[in-house]
Amino acid sequence: MFRTRNVVTAFRTVKDARHAPGPAVECLRRFQYVRLKLLHGAAATVTDDERRRLLAIARESLASLLEHRPAHDPGPLTGRLAEPGGAFVTLRTCGRLRGCIGYIDSPQPLANVVAELARKSAREDPRFAPLSSNELPETAVEVSVISPLRPLVDASTIRPGIDGLLLELRGRRGLLLPQVATEQGWDAAGLLAGTCQKAGLPAGAWKEPDAKIFTFTAEICHE
Repeated sequence: MFRTRNVVTAFRTVKDARHAPGPAVECLRRFQYVRLKLLHGAAATVTDDERRRLLAIARESLASLLEHRPAHDPGPLTGRLAEPGGAFVTLRTCGRLRGCIGYIDSPQPLANVVAELARKSAREDPRFAPLSSNELPETAVEVSVISPLRPLVDASTIRPGIDGLLLELRGRRGLLLPQVATEQGWDAAGLLAGTCQKAGLPAGAWKEPDAKIFTFTAEICHE
């Protein structure tokens, strides 16, 4: 059994934290978040209808950006869509990663967050040229709705494929979404090592006394 040595109770504001590339890491992700909150209650589940609406909002946000027109009004926001929360939007064109940006937390309604992130993923991911209107028909949208963060007390409780990880150490931060472990075939140790690599740290850096590690889950919406 292996354990983390430090549990943190507060986070400071973080902006534009980027992950270091690595051959065993699914993708380089950029995340921004404000007033990161550690909550003990579970976030409300996203319903099937809300999943469809989030994907439609992300798709319309992309289309309006590339077509140089105002986005259509999504209508009244209710339920989970009206609540504040974090999300990641991933774009894949012909099956290949084309952009991925997210907020681990946000004070804005989830629907607004997803609309904003769709545009940012298309135009602000530093690894790629801006998405063009010609690519839009071949581009699939994935929305990951992020749960509240929980401090990791015992690393043996990590559930690969269910839990994502956020690590902070030495002024660096790394984040991996839950689906990365499944895509890479990682166990808990592999996920920990991969998260360290995302932060530009050695694979075993999570064991250091000052390492701050959090778990979260994500509700993934596919087109």
